[in-house]
Amino acid sequence: MLRHLRHFLLILLGLLALLLETGSHAPVTAAPLPDREATPSKSVTEHVILFVLEGFGQESLKGGAMPVLSKLVKEGSVTWSANGVKPALRLPTMASLVTGMPVEKHGMTWNFFEFSRGYPRHPSLFDYLDLSGGRDSAIFYMDESLYQLAKPEPYTDYQLCGALRPECGSQKLVAYIQQYLQKATSGHGYGHAILSLPHLLVVHLPEAGRAGVAHGWDSKEYREALRTVDGAMKSVLNLFQEYSLSGRTVVVVTALSGKGTDPGGEAPTTDSPVVPWIVSGDGIKQGQLIRQPVSIIDTGATVMKILKLETHTEWESKAVEEIFDTTVPSPTVRPRKKH
Repeated sequence: MLRHLRHFLLILLGLLALLLETGSHAPVTAAPLPDREATPSKSVTEHVILFVLEGFGQESLKGGAMPVLSKLVKEGSVTWSANGVKPALRLPTMASLVTGMPVEKHGMTWNFFEFSRGYPRHPSLFDYLDLSGGRDSAIFYMDESLYQLAKPEPYTDYQLCGALRPECGSQKLVAYIQQYLQKATSGHGYGHAILSLPHLLVVHLPEAGRAGVAHGWDSKEYREALRTVDGAMKSVLNLFQEYSLSGRTVVVVTALSGKGTDPGGEAPTTDSPVVPWIVSGDGIKQGQLIRQPVSIIDTGATVMKILKLETHTEWESKAVEEIFDTTVPSPTVRPRKKH
């Protein structure tokens, strides 16, 4: 910080000397600042919330159990038939989502945390966000198997609350997020890493899928779990509204499994997995039924495009271009340098 302050003072002294030298000879014309952009007519998206559900499909909205998600669908772009990956298990699917690669490339075929296997060797979405624009991430997982993806990074904070802990549920995860946001805005940071609100917040909410597996997909427990998940999403969105971030945030919702499937099992079904994929917020088309093919792998590149970041990688994730509203030009956002 002191180095940057000294640099700034030297620039001011140089400009002052220039003005004193030329002030008696000719008028000084202010030159445009090279790193300043014109004030945009529309707000710039600075944050993305990625909700990752389980056991959720289009039919889950019947009966009015998920009014918050139904509103996101109405106000955004959606496909109910995005391609998942094989094996259709929790850890391999989440690994594909964050690495932008199919299972055969990232290599995670198992479905439990095993310390000896280590973390993914391939770069993740979180790495690309940092390298392309200095963007930070905060990830809240709700299953022990996903410890396998919690690679320590200076620009990423993880919090896990697993199914083996009876108190772990959607509301507990929301409480963790609330504490995180309070500490991240305190000026002292959260732990050792992030000193401000994260640009990408990942929230894993698997309760509906677990209820469907345990009690049946037409049970009252499953419908109640859908309401619980929807309420958790509402709580997170309310937190962002509390911090005046709603107008600068895009919400992405997808699922590791559809209704009727168990991503926590050991033997996945042979059927080709299909999951919902929803994007809603400023700059996203409203009421749009996505017609182009979409894969859960495309989530990463789409998040990058939402944040106006470019990536030059060889991952297989591709931005879903159809969702973006191009009627109003989006302002250019330059990469933010890390300090």
